[in-house]
Amino acid sequence: MIELKYFLEQDFNQLIDWVESPEFLLQWGGPAFHFPLDKPQLEKYLENANQEGTETLIYKVVDHEKVIGHISLGKIDRRNRSARIGKVLVGDKSTRGNGVGQQMMKEILRIAFDQLHLHRVSLGVFDFNAPAINCYEKAGFTKEGLLRDARKNGDEYWSLWEMSILEEEWRMRST
Repeated sequence: MIELKYFLEQDFNQLIDWVESPEFLLQWGGPAFHFPLDKPQLEKYLENANQEGTETLIYKVVDHEKVIGHISLGKIDRRNRSARIGKVLVGDKSTRGNGVGQQMMKEILRIAFDQLHLHRVSLGVFDFNAPAINCYEKAGFTKEGLLRDARKNGDEYWSLWEMSILEEEWRMRST
């Protein structure tokens, strides 16, 4: 069973090693980063995160003391009780396809709904990323709409599915 632990400066090199191309960086980090990923970008990413009342919680994914992935819960809006999952990565290739993504979703949603008492959690996923879409649908997310040509990658545009899950939908699945 995986654990989510706060992402720290000592975890930077592992994450940098996982991000092998500009395309992969865009898939993982969206427009927030530029290739190559480096420590100054990650330092900025961590600014004001993982603190009491913060808008961003950033985690490393740990399995038996080994860091195998990364995930964040951002845009935490306590007034409207919403947040957005982002930066989802099963970085250790040997653990992919073994249900780790489902475990990550279960843990981040537990934090969102049980600890933060949120009502709605959303995420965006590129339309060609079928394994991720399948993972999110299995976790209970619903497609809300397709943002056509939402991100530019080189000379092409990528479309993005907007997905969400509501508290009552999650509670029905987790009982």
